[in-house]
Amino acid sequence: MHEKILIADDEAGIRRLLRGYLEKAGFNVIEARNGKESLERFRTEKPDLLILDLMMPEMDGLDVSRTIRQESPVPIIMLTARSEEADRLVGLELGADDYVLKPFSPREVVARVRAVLRRTTQIPNSGRDSGMPARAVLQAGPIRLDMAKRTVTVDGEAKALTTAQFDLLTALMLEPGRVFTRLQLLEQIQGSAFAGYERTIDVHMKNIRRALGDSSAESRLIGTVRGVGYRLLEG
Repeated sequence: MHEKILIADDEAGIRRLLRGYLEKAGFNVIEARNGKESLERFRTEKPDLLILDLMMPEMDGLDVSRTIRQESPVPIIMLTARSEEADRLVGLELGADDYVLKPFSPREVVARVRAVLRRTTQIPNSGRDSGMPARAVLQAGPIRLDMAKRTVTVDGEAKALTTAQFDLLTALMLEPGRVFTRLQLLEQIQGSAFAGYERTIDVHMKNIRRALGDSSAESRLIGTVRGVGYRLLEG
C-alpha cells in the first residue's frame, strides 16, 4: 500500500507541483487549500504524513499543527517562506518533524518525505555498528521504550512522541550515560532540520522532556551537558 500524503497550501501551483513529484515517486496525494480544510481532510482521510504551509488563510499551519498534535503523532513537514530561525523553531516547538524553506526543490521535498516516513517504520540504531542485534524493548529507570511498536511509557503511562522525538530518545536510551553532541543527535534524525541547525535539537529535547513529564528545572531523566549536548541520566 502506498503512503498517503496530505499537501496543505493556498497556492494551487505549489500543490500541483508537489503532487506531480510525489505521485511520480509512488505516493498517494490529497490536497487542502487552507488550514481549516487541511484539518478536515486530516480527520477524514487519515494521511501518513502532512506537508503544511505555514501561512494559510482561515487557519495557519502552526494552528493546524498544534491541533493535530493533540490528536495524533502523524509526521508533519512545514513549508515556510520565512527565513528567520525563530519561525522555524516555533514549528518544531509545536511538534513538526521537519521544515522546508520556500523556494524549494520538489525533489528535496520528496527526499524529506521519504526520510521521515522511513524513520517511522525502521528501528533506529545507536549511530555505531556494534555487531549486536537490535533490542526490541529498552528500559531506563521509569522509561520503557518499545522500538518495534514505537511506543514509550513512563511509570506505565503511555506518552505520545513525534517521529523525531522518538528517534532521539531511542539514541539516548541505547547508550545510557553517554554524552551526545548536538551534531551527533542531528545525525540520528537525518531528514529533520536538514540544513543542519543544531538549535533544532534543543527544541526537540525540550519537547521530549515535556512529553515525558520531565520539564522541571532539575531533570531526572535527560541531562544537559552545557556547551556539548545531552545524555540519558543513569540511576
